[in-house]
Amino acid sequence: MAKKNRSGSTVSLTLNKTVVYVVCIVLALLSILPFWIMFVNATRSTEEIQSGLSLIPSMHFKTNLDVLLSKSFDPLKGFFNSLMISGFSTICAVYFSSLTAYALVAYNWKMRQAFFTVIMLVMMIPAQASAIGFYKMMYQLHWTNNFLPLILPSIAAPAIVFFMRQYLLATLSMEIVEASRIDGAGEFYTFNRIVMPIMVPAIATQAIFAFVASWNNLFMPLILLTEKSKYTLPIMVSLLKGDIYKTEFGSIYMGLSLTVLPLFVIYFLLSRYIIAGVALGGVKE
Repeated sequence: MAKKNRSGSTVSLTLNKTVVYVVCIVLALLSILPFWIMFVNATRSTEEIQSGLSLIPSMHFKTNLDVLLSKSFDPLKGFFNSLMISGFSTICAVYFSSLTAYALVAYNWKMRQAFFTVIMLVMMIPAQASAIGFYKMMYQLHWTNNFLPLILPSIAAPAIVFFMRQYLLATLSMEIVEASRIDGAGEFYTFNRIVMPIMVPAIATQAIFAFVASWNNLFMPLILLTEKSKYTLPIMVSLLKGDIYKTEFGSIYMGLSLTVLPLFVIYFLLSRYIIAGVALGGVKE
């Protein structure tokens, strides 16, 4: 009887694993399919795209790229501008949000809960609601056609602060912090050398989201940047609609593909940290 129960349990476990694997594979394919179609269409001509869907690359890659580059599309310049804005804004958002979260968790001060409530309220205000006032202030400061207005505001990232605070509440051991203080370490040293390594998985996760959000941001760069030399890749792609939208679909997909590729690279570089241990960099024996 015991053997039959074990056999039945084994069959049930195998069936459950099979179902889980099948569902995961289907979901993975559904996630990858739109990007694959985009990359495939970047190699097809307008006539081929209009004729219907295809999952097999065509032979018009170079033609589409030549047409794209002939329309004042400078992928290297756009990539550099986007990378500079997204890179620095991600660093600012992740670091200062982690620092704020650490202050909310590690210190007991009178207005701590009220301060956290204000941060949560700010998170509910859409960026578009303050766009006019923000642009007016940047214009008065002569900061239009400047990358700083697109980088510095990322220092205040309420959603990241909330995520980091919740992560520290679950993982940060105050005994480690107290031991560091007893040893004479300064607060910034404690944060940078002890607390941040513990937060690596959370930092990597939020860095991906922050980088993607900044890279895909079109609204504010389109308002603030008017010089072509300052355009980001999303701005360049959005302007393609007026040049080649009706005639060169393949080139449009080529521009979209060039915009998306760096996001894949960033994701694959950082994704391994997401599944890392929750206490990386903590005290080791």
